[in-house]
Amino acid sequence: MLFCWSGGKDSALALYRLLRSDRYDVVALLTTYNEHYQRVSMHGVSLALSELQARSIGLPLDKVFVSERSSNEEYTLKMAERMLSYKEQGVLTVAFGDIFLEDLRAWREGNLTEIGMRAIFPLWNCDTRALMEEFIGLGFSSRVCCVSEQHLDESVLGRDIDRAFLESLPPSVDPCGENGEFHTFAYAGPIFNVPLAIETGERVYRDGFWFCDLHQKQQR
Repeated sequence: MLFCWSGGKDSALALYRLLRSDRYDVVALLTTYNEHYQRVSMHGVSLALSELQARSIGLPLDKVFVSERSSNEEYTLKMAERMLSYKEQGVLTVAFGDIFLEDLRAWREGNLTEIGMRAIFPLWNCDTRALMEEFIGLGFSSRVCCVSEQHLDESVLGRDIDRAFLESLPPSVDPCGENGEFHTFAYAGPIFNVPLAIETGERVYRDGFWFCDLHQKQQR
């Protein structure tokens, strides 16, 4: 199985469930990067930091690079090419951390069906508040790295996901940010061999989103 990995809390919890199951063997994490910025698409996490993350998890990180203003056509073509390379190796299943976006699920399933692969969604239709309670209870740590200005202000950047964070969210914001309200970077928990020591750096505004740079904490 291939896991389409964003590096955030939902991906981390979905991967945890898969790794605990004896039904699947996860061969790699596949992440899409903006080629211009060398960062995870939408999350804004640096390539270097996501490589550290994968190394701590103990799985290979496969990278797909898309252009600065990537179109759906470009993304679909590049992903299909990479998926076919895995299919040739006998990998027929791809996992995603999506929870309840029906259109997105149908799009992913349709693209994979066309090339003879199938998608699974370990968190599908789960209650998002319950998922966050599970995430926190398992000992995961995840930091907010991106927020949509339509839903939250920049003060949320750099906060860790904990119960105080959940209680502070407006009623209109999904506890998992499943509607794109916020994105996170997972840096500790039961899927990590070693927790990552990270620091929160510069804040940047771009196209309706606030990002904060996360980087490895330097030893003093």
